[in-house]
Amino acid sequence: MPNDNPLDKVLRLKRANPQRPFDSHAGRLPPGQYLTDKFPVLHYGSVPRFDPKTWDFKIWGLVDNPIRLTWDEFLKLPTKREVVDIHCVTRWSKLDTAWEGVPWSWVMETARPKPEAHYIMAHCEFDFTADVPLDELLNDENVLLAYKYGDKPLEPDHGYPLRLLVPHLYFWKSAKWLRGIEFMEKDRPGFWEGYGYHSRGDPWTEERFS
Repeated sequence: MPNDNPLDKVLRLKRANPQRPFDSHAGRLPPGQYLTDKFPVLHYGSVPRFDPKTWDFKIWGLVDNPIRLTWDEFLKLPTKREVVDIHCVTRWSKLDTAWEGVPWSWVMETARPKPEAHYIMAHCEFDFTADVPLDELLNDENVLLAYKYGDKPLEPDHGYPLRLLVPHLYFWKSAKWLRGIEFMEKDRPGFWEGYGYHSRGDPWTEERFS
């Protein structure tokens, strides 16, 4: 009796009929992942309430220009739209997702990180954190401070009003309910990294756990 987990189902379908449309996605599905048309909701804890009058966003740490913005100020920043594939460490992948937000290049140009900054910590509601090597953010032009998905404001379950989008890494690095970015010289584990998840999280090499 075959194991009925979603990945095994996909692999059995491919072996049974190699001409299925699934094959058109060759090269876009990392090892150990299965495709979904849904957008699963996965997070630790409850969904925070958003108050635009008190919400702010900060950038600090090893930067020449620390930043603090209100929600109204944040909405006036330059934006870009990206269509990307996303991959969750729980093994689902969703293709051609559309996001809009502030490009990471704005962070670099405005905050001006110091040369000794090599990592960032994403700080979110309820003290949730996620660490990301700075090189991973610099080497992907699709990285955003995203506040729209599918041309609409993010839904609360998916991080409204703001989330980090780092689409080439496992999706827990795209931290929801983002409130700040801290630039650091040395790495330190974020929330899930403290429970044994990988410090980088590359889906193509299955960096699920450290």
